Amino acid sequence: MREGGCATVGPGVKLPPSIKTAGLPSMPHSPEEKKRAITRLRRIRGQSESLERVIQDGATCSAVLQQLAAMRGAINGLMSDVLEGHLKETFGHADCDDGSVADPTHAKVHEAIDETVSLVRSYLK
Repeated sequence: MREGGCATVGPGVKLPPSIKTAGLPSMPHSPEEKKRAITRLRRIRGQSESLERVIQDGATCSAVLQQLAAMRGAINGLMSDVLEGHLKETFGHADCDDGSVADPTHAKVHEAIDETVSLVRSYLK
């Protein structure tokens, strides 16, 4: 859906025209990935509600920082999972079994995807 030159991805959420969403696969791809993403989002929501409560109750800065760090970790985990799915989908390897790769070129793509995801995950920690 377009509104004022921007793609609308949810109520009140707009993407700039430079980000094209038409024709792109939706994320996450499989029912398992979707369930895992929703579980992570629910955990993040719970952490956010907990953070609101501790701030409301006048908690110490250390307690607030601890909650923020937990939320950041949960968001980074979700981001790396979505990135991995995106890379596999982009390079046509979303439904491949990594263990049954016989073609050397095919194996190199899997290796590059795994290396990229590992690098991003280490950066997000």
